[in-house]
Amino acid sequence: MAAATADGHGGRRRLRVFFLPFFARGHLIPMTDLACLMAAASTDAVEVEATMAVTPANAAAIAATVAGNAAVRVVCYPFPDVGLARGVECLGAAAAHDTWRVYRAVDLSRPAHESLLRHHRPDAIVADVPFWWATGVAAELGVPRLTFNPVGVFPQLAMNNLVAVRPDIVRGGADGPPVTVPGMPGGREITIPVSELPDFLVQDDHLSMSWDRIKASQLAGFGVVVNTFAALEAPYCDEFSRVDARRAYFVGPVSQPSRAAAAVRRGGDGDVDCLRWLSTKPSQSVVYVCFGSWAHFSVTQTRELALGLEASNQPFLWVIRSDSGDGGGERWAPEGWERRMEGRGMVVRGWAPQLAVLAHPSVGAFVTHCGWNSVLEAAAAGVPALTWPLVFEQFINERLVTEVAAFGARVWEDGGGKRGVRAREAETVPAGVIARAVAGFMAGGGGRRERAAAMATALAESARVAVGENGSSWRDIRRLIQDLTDATASQP
Repeated sequence: MAAATADGHGGRRRLRVFFLPFFARGHLIPMTDLACLMAAASTDAVEVEATMAVTPANAAAIAATVAGNAAVRVVCYPFPDVGLARGVECLGAAAAHDTWRVYRAVDLSRPAHESLLRHHRPDAIVADVPFWWATGVAAELGVPRLTFNPVGVFPQLAMNNLVAVRPDIVRGGADGPPVTVPGMPGGREITIPVSELPDFLVQDDHLSMSWDRIKASQLAGFGVVVNTFAALEAPYCDEFSRVDARRAYFVGPVSQPSRAAAAVRRGGDGDVDCLRWLSTKPSQSVVYVCFGSWAHFSVTQTRELALGLEASNQPFLWVIRSDSGDGGGERWAPEGWERRMEGRGMVVRGWAPQLAVLAHPSVGAFVTHCGWNSVLEAAAAGVPALTWPLVFEQFINERLVTEVAAFGARVWEDGGGKRGVRAREAETVPAGVIARAVAGFMAGGGGRRERAAAMATALAESARVAVGENGSSWRDIRRLIQDLTDATASQP
């Protein structure tokens, strides 16, 4: 094993850590945040030198975050040729029918990763979940490999335990009964309809075929770094440490909303006009609506959402994909909708500075797809959530938000239409349902919003304490650096 070098500034040991993120902003951005946090946690004894290994278009997405940070470097390798247009190198940039090409690029990136790591010979490797081969390369180089998992431990444990009953799920088919997640700690029963389970649990896909290999690689590695904080997911963190990692480090939230300027630039060029617009609205009056960087809504569903927001009579800030709109196809906005919404609602196309938006005092609720970063950022900002999950583990995350941590409510409650991960199984959520959910939540009907807001406020304080000096996440970042330093120093 290569030992951490002792030629850092002032004679400090230098710990060179390479980061390999997956091709999605929801992975790329928090891993970059982690690299920055580790570099910032350098001590008088250890200097962390972080290197993000990314493709050119993804390097552009993190350029503002790492700008001016001499301890965080970027090296690029070419995005594999999978038939995508030049510059399309992540899920958020790919059309819905091309997402499979991004997953194909994962396997094809292996030679570039291996070549980079063998050439640079870092002291430690932090690789994203899909890059299972990093564990083997790390062993060859004699350095620790950590898995970075941008998904929380609650959904990770749920998926692990559901894999054990996958044969029963597959046998039951799409019309099978709801599935109770076995073996979850805490005594709370989590039940999920088959339509809301991730694809790999219901049918064969790229993940079902590589799941065992990914898990074996994770367990064989040095440990797992998770973007979460203990107060959000106890007792799931304890169970995860016991069954899913040799060492577990809970270091979140890795995003730092208190750094206002960085929050605006994080992840790309955000629309700062929306922040000025928010400042014209009363406290906690605005509904923030965002479904992540790669959600694909049909024109019909987008229209229903537009009409539902209109009928709610609430101020709203709605972020939609930059490729939504005419584009030679059917127009999503109802006739005259933009004119009617002028002043009450704002639509942002593309990328919004979500951390800054959630931290704004005018925001009173967040309609979210329950992607993990959004769940964590809402909790850290103390903003209650209205949940509208769409894909992969998001329906599992929703259970954490609405049933376990209880800082949100569903847009479409039980007894409504059929929801689902697979578009062919899900019904369109009608405008009337959306309007009632938004208006009812904001009006505080039945005390739901008050209870959710109280829980969100408590979670925000817990997150603040976790990342503050001597907090649980603060300590785990430093424990991670110390463990890597000890591991490298103990070898010749």
